[in-house]
Amino acid sequence: MTDTRPAADAVRIGIVSISDRASTGVYQDQGLPALQDWLTRALHNPITFEPRLIPDEADRISATLIELVDAGCSLVLTTGGTGPALRDVTPEATLAVAHKEMPGFGEQMRQISLAFVPTAILSRQVAVIRDQSLIINLPGQPKAIAETLEGLKNPDGTQRVNGIFAAVPYCIDLIGGPYLETRDEVVKAFRPKSAVRPARAAS
Repeated sequence: MTDTRPAADAVRIGIVSISDRASTGVYQDQGLPALQDWLTRALHNPITFEPRLIPDEADRISATLIELVDAGCSLVLTTGGTGPALRDVTPEATLAVAHKEMPGFGEQMRQISLAFVPTAILSRQVAVIRDQSLIINLPGQPKAIAETLEGLKNPDGTQRVNGIFAAVPYCIDLIGGPYLETRDEVVKAFRPKSAVRPARAAS
């Protein structure tokens, strides 16, 4: 069967792993591979990744986020540094570069994670918009990253709780970014009918 959709828009995505120990080589970072693998599985779009592995330093985090936005990343995902520990400063550094805060993302991530562990209430992930980029703080563990992005499913495979990524493509539409197309078997993007790109007629 011929795919009649227009070619998917190219997208530049920043992925940032924030960890003192991983950034100094004490242990191997797992955040960047987890983010890249999930996004590659979830999106039809050709993706250029901008990976960064940095320590838990607020000024460095803020500068990295600004750098990635200025480099044309429509989406920037961070992992790590969102708990209550003294060195966990990712939310503060993210809010420091924000033009708009998007609190619903953090609320939904905590709701999903609470289905698994009661300590999810300690997480402080935030999401913000800077210029034409959406920046989202994700949990630090690869399993939790996938759960918050995809949401929770019933035993029969139907969606029980929506993951946060279902809302990401339309958010990026609204701020003037590329049209992100998701693979429904991983996560199904939601858009109002008026915002769905029409299929191209077969030639």
